[in-house]
Amino acid sequence: MDMAGQVKRKFGHHVEAFFVILTAIQFHVLFYSTRPLPNIFALALVNLAYSFWFKGNYLRTLQALIVAATVFRCDMILLLGTIGITLLLSRSFSLMEAVKCCISTTLVCIGFTVLVDSIMWQRIMWPEFEVFWFNSVLNRSSEWGTHSIHWYFTSALPRSMLVAYPLCLVGALLDRRIVPYVLPVTLFVVLYSKLPHKELRFIIAAVPMLNVSASLAASRLYNNRKKTGWNFLYGLMLGAFLVSLGYSAVSFMASYSNYPGGNALKALHEADNSAKEKMVHIDAFTAMSGVSRFCENEYPWRYSEEDISIEEYQTRNFTYLLKWKSRKCLHMGTREIPVSCG
Repeated sequence: MDMAGQVKRKFGHHVEAFFVILTAIQFHVLFYSTRPLPNIFALALVNLAYSFWFKGNYLRTLQALIVAATVFRCDMILLLGTIGITLLLSRSFSLMEAVKCCISTTLVCIGFTVLVDSIMWQRIMWPEFEVFWFNSVLNRSSEWGTHSIHWYFTSALPRSMLVAYPLCLVGALLDRRIVPYVLPVTLFVVLYSKLPHKELRFIIAAVPMLNVSASLAASRLYNNRKKTGWNFLYGLMLGAFLVSLGYSAVSFMASYSNYPGGNALKALHEADNSAKEKMVHIDAFTAMSGVSRFCENEYPWRYSEEDISIEEYQTRNFTYLLKWKSRKCLHMGTREIPVSCG
């Protein structure tokens, strides 16, 4: 029940083809899809919900969104609300059916996430409730920076969707079938815009549905490409596709060179091939700029990411300190090895 398959079933194979192409040339969508973030786990469930929605299985749509909101990303409750109200107004199910479905699914999900996360965190906790309390109730997410209220529509979505952004507006005008799907998703972004702290990953769940609308416009231009006037618009669209592809290619190359911490750890491994045991301390900047478990080697290498004071370094018997230093990415004991910082 993949989303592309449901797009093909509902709108045709041309729309499905353009949906796949548009998604494939969007750098930010592909970039975030490789990151094990709660938003991306939630995105998988949102795509499943969209598939159920296209298929007409409306209660399953609610259930998929509830799992996404309670287990992985609490802000999906906004998307659940806009889609749920839309389905209620269209009489896709009764209010009582929706209440029974939502309550039962929510209780099961809360029980599961509290059980698993309490074991891992060694205290009773529901992670997404704590996130909701911090971000929405206390409104402390703004401590991490703020953007203007229109930022999602004037910066985040245009950069992430590229050619699909103007096409999704055209698609909603050309094909009324997509309007009931696009409106609640757009309202989700509008509601989220009220939160001062903004990041693209917060509303990335809206992109797949907006891509479907864009695919409808692209398919209409393709089908009418031999008609007078339409051929010019079709040519403009192809040019925009190429520009988007070029932008994504450049972004991929820039992203590949933007991990100084990972480059530093690789340089350290290459610089010391001895068999004696080595203990490496990794500071916060290095850990945030490319170092992960996938970069680590087996014995005799050992690693630490503890947050310790400068004075403690002398007593902890580290072999190497992997830390940020002005214009250097790697500092090894009394010896510095310069590596590319991207």
